[in-house]
Amino acid sequence: MAVRIHFTDDDLAQTRLAQAPDPMWESLLSMHMLQTDTASFAFGGWRQAVRRRLTAPLGDLFRLAPPAGYSADFLTPAAGAGGLDAGVGALLSTPRQRLAHDLVELARGGRRLPSWSGLLARGDLEAVKQLGRLHRQYFTTALAPWWSRIRGRFDAERAAHSRYLASGDLGGLLNTLHPGLVWRGPVLEITGLGVDRDVHLDGRGLLVLPSYFCWRTPTLLKDPALPCVVVYPMPHETALSTAPGLRSLNALLGRTRAEILATVAGHGVTTSELAHRTGIAPATASHHIGILRKAGLLSTCRAGKAVLHTVTPLGLALLDGR
Repeated sequence: MAVRIHFTDDDLAQTRLAQAPDPMWESLLSMHMLQTDTASFAFGGWRQAVRRRLTAPLGDLFRLAPPAGYSADFLTPAAGAGGLDAGVGALLSTPRQRLAHDLVELARGGRRLPSWSGLLARGDLEAVKQLGRLHRQYFTTALAPWWSRIRGRFDAERAAHSRYLASGDLGGLLNTLHPGLVWRGPVLEITGLGVDRDVHLDGRGLLVLPSYFCWRTPTLLKDPALPCVVVYPMPHETALSTAPGLRSLNALLGRTRAEILATVAGHGVTTSELAHRTGIAPATASHHIGILRKAGLLSTCRAGKAVLHTVTPLGLALLDGR
């Protein structure tokens, strides 16, 4: 099963990679992560810190974003690409029909909704304002203290694919972002969602959005009439602070190999990129990569014309101190 997104020539011309992380999408997907205990190596420390700070009213917001199945599409308006103020402003301006439609969809299967969801479905001004207040409170609590790290990781991910953006190689870009995204021009297949359907862009174009809190599989909005955004998981470093772990790894692996492992953990890199970032010769980088690969800490794969090195689960566990 797959979601198949069909492109016209106009759609190809209007497909782009997001310029910045979207606070509305990161809010939604981080709410999913707070309601589970998966991916402890990537989110465990963050999850523990945030759960201590959450207040009871935010539980109502979480009911609009269950960790499995459908979450309200109106929580991630397209204007979120312009930042938090623009995203919350668009949320406050959501048409009543959209609010009602998404809340009915959420209620299927017996999901418990906030006590004020009926008022929200009717577009009640105070209920809509309450939604906006909760969203801002959540962002301030759960994301703002880590936003510079999220932005830095996003910028690194975008830079890793700049070669395809510069050359206009859309197929190369889409085929190297994530294993769940497969370009079979003029169709992009998204696997792992457990649904089978076709989406025709019909000239709207596509926004491709790397996400810090998206996990395992790419995702997109359920309603095909909304602006089409494909959100995919960025590769992760293992912790918000890796300095103590690196000191331990220096003794185990040696300073250069420990630095290489930590550098590659952020995202896949080529040998020449790794040599540039660590300040060593390409031949030296290749030698150390070979040793780390034989030890099962790195893996190497071809992504279009590039050969990228990534950290294996064993390497991630080592970086995480496990």
